Amino acid sequence: MYDRWRARVAADPRLVRRWSWLAPLMVTLLAGVLRIWNLGHPHALVFDETYYVKDAWSQWVLGYAAEWPDGANESFVAGDTDVFSTTGSFVVHPPLGKFLIGAGMALFGADSSFGWRIATALIGTATVLILYLVAKAMTDSVPFAAVAASLLAIDGLAIVMSRVALLDGILTFFLLLGFWFVLLDRRRHDTRLAALVAARGPADWGPVMWNRPWLIAAGAALGAASAVKWSGLYAIAAFGIYLVVTDALARRRAGIRIWPADAAFRQGPITFVLFIPVALVVYLGSWFGWLTADGGYDRQKGLEEPATGFWSWVPPALQSLWIYHRAIYNFHVGLTAEHGYASPAWQWPLLLRPTSMYYQSTPQGEAGCGAANGCVENIYSMPNPLIWYAGVAAAAYLIYRFAVSRDWRYALVLTAVGATYVPWLLYPERTVFQFYTIAILPFLVLALTFALRDVAGASHADASRRTSGQRVVIVFLVLAVVLSAFWYPILTATPVPYDFWRAHNWMPSWI
Repeated sequence: MYDRWRARVAADPRLVRRWSWLAPLMVTLLAGVLRIWNLGHPHALVFDETYYVKDAWSQWVLGYAAEWPDGANESFVAGDTDVFSTTGSFVVHPPLGKFLIGAGMALFGADSSFGWRIATALIGTATVLILYLVAKAMTDSVPFAAVAASLLAIDGLAIVMSRVALLDGILTFFLLLGFWFVLLDRRRHDTRLAALVAARGPADWGPVMWNRPWLIAAGAALGAASAVKWSGLYAIAAFGIYLVVTDALARRRAGIRIWPADAAFRQGPITFVLFIPVALVVYLGSWFGWLTADGGYDRQKGLEEPATGFWSWVPPALQSLWIYHRAIYNFHVGLTAEHGYASPAWQWPLLLRPTSMYYQSTPQGEAGCGAANGCVENIYSMPNPLIWYAGVAAAAYLIYRFAVSRDWRYALVLTAVGATYVPWLLYPERTVFQFYTIAILPFLVLALTFALRDVAGASHADASRRTSGQRVVIVFLVLAVVLSAFWYPILTATPVPYDFWRAHNWMPSWI
């Protein structure tokens, strides 16, 4: 059935053009509806919104995050949003994510819970579109791209992290954007390198290439990711290594005789210059409000405790920023507070402890609840279990596929999975949560889509193999949609009977 439809579309250029824009439009609209519908409910500061929403608003007004009085949550929710002081508050994440949240609040009102969350909802919707573009660039296949983007559009974790004003969904957008730009740079760089070497003939040394606009864009995107949360730095390191290694391999394929040294000592420094400084500029730019105001936390430390010796030439504002960063680092490495929903990184692939971010129960007869055991509203950071477990398995499968085929696309996806997951294993005692895996999810979905394509069968496979494989894929996708619909009320604080809520408790540690 799919093969007949594909042949029909391919035979008509009008249908090709129509599907090339209709598929991403439909998937993005679906993602937007799931994320924006009833976004303002609940009108409460959900989980870590208690930090990010208030910090975002004071930062928007003052240029830096300020301290709030005791009881500020209740007064803020009630609409009294300007009770913050002018004393700088110690916040442990860079300003960019909170700046974007604050922009939504400035547009729709700081007293609007819709305004608190609209930035993350729009960014989460845009992430689905970016994943479509990534998948399309990797395979030049509209169906492949549509499946990848659709799986992210309906996934529960992706929906939840787009409907609460936390930083992780924003971080994911910039990580995926940087991944896309690295992908585009790799394709362009390899093509141009091969053409230049072919024109010059075999040589000991290859060309040094400065004209790499997508690499500059990747540095800017990943600098922005780091300006949301420091975990973006892991992606900068991982993709930086990837860029040098793949350039070395491209030079070997092109016939450069001294290709390791050529890549490491000639092109490598150029890659660094094009990639890292722009990331640093974007990161420092996110601190513009703190640097240009006087009241931010530790803002005057550079004057009070000036550097001596070699570093004495550094402007006091930047010295203050460095001192502040040392305090942030010490906080992060020492964060070991107990939390009922904490989940160390080794548990994440097993999905043992998703995070309940909001819970409200209503007895029978109150607030329109007619259920015998009462009603429940819950926001639960639960990925679609089928998509999640299949995605984890697909990542392992992709390791095997890369070992067999050496397909660069698999290596790039696995690099992204490693950059967003492995570093968390280095801090087993730190208090972390399962919803951090939103940064891994788009790359697991890409791995899963590659695996589903293999299940569907290669285009040259016989008809019976293709038919059976496509049926398996269709059954998988239908089950994924059904599970997403089953979980959606539990993700969005939709009032449901208590017994329906309990039906989602598949493991003792769930809900």
